[in-house]
Amino acid sequence: MFKRGVVLGSGVVLLLATLWVGQVLSQQAPPPGGGRQRFDPEQMRQRMMERMKEALGATDGEWKVIGPRVEKVQTLSSQLRGGMGFGRMFTGRAPRRETPEGTQPTPELTEVEKALQELRTVLENEEAKPAEIKKELTDLRKAREKVKQELSKAQKELRELLSVRQEAQLVLMGLLD
Repeated sequence: MFKRGVVLGSGVVLLLATLWVGQVLSQQAPPPGGGRQRFDPEQMRQRMMERMKEALGATDGEWKVIGPRVEKVQTLSSQLRGGMGFGRMFTGRAPRRETPEGTQPTPELTEVEKALQELRTVLENEEAKPAEIKKELTDLRKAREKVKQELSKAQKELRELLSVRQEAQLVLMGLLD
C-alpha cells in the first residue's frame, strides 16, 4: 500500500509534469534568432497558477484570497519531497535562472533539503558508523515531520475557503487529500 504522502507527492508531480508538457507543446515558434528558448520556472509557475484558477472557476477576487494559499500548499508539498519541484526533478538541485542581468544563484536549501544532503554525505562515506547514519536519518525525519504539520495546517486553511467543487478539484490535482 502507498502512504498518503507518497500519493499526494505523486499527484503534484504528475500535475506539474502534465502542465509542463502542455506548455512545451503549446509553444508555436522558436525564439528570434532561431535559438532554443530557455525554460523560465517563474513563467511556468504563473501559467500553472492561471490554469488552477480556471479549473477552480475562481473569480479574480476569490483568487486573490485562494491563490496565495494554493501556492503555500504547493511549496510545502515540494519541501516535503525534499524540494523535488520542477527544476530539481531531474537534477536533484535547483536550476540557475538566466536573466538579462546574468545567472541568479540557486535558492537557499530548505531544512528537508539540508537534511537530505547531510544524509547523502554520510552515506557516501563507506566507513560511516551506524550511529552517524541514524542521526542523519532522524534529523531528516524530524524535518519532514515539521513540514507535514505545516502542510496539514495550510491545507486546512485552504479547504476552509473553498466550495465543495473547488475542494474536489484540488483533491484531483493532488493538493488536498
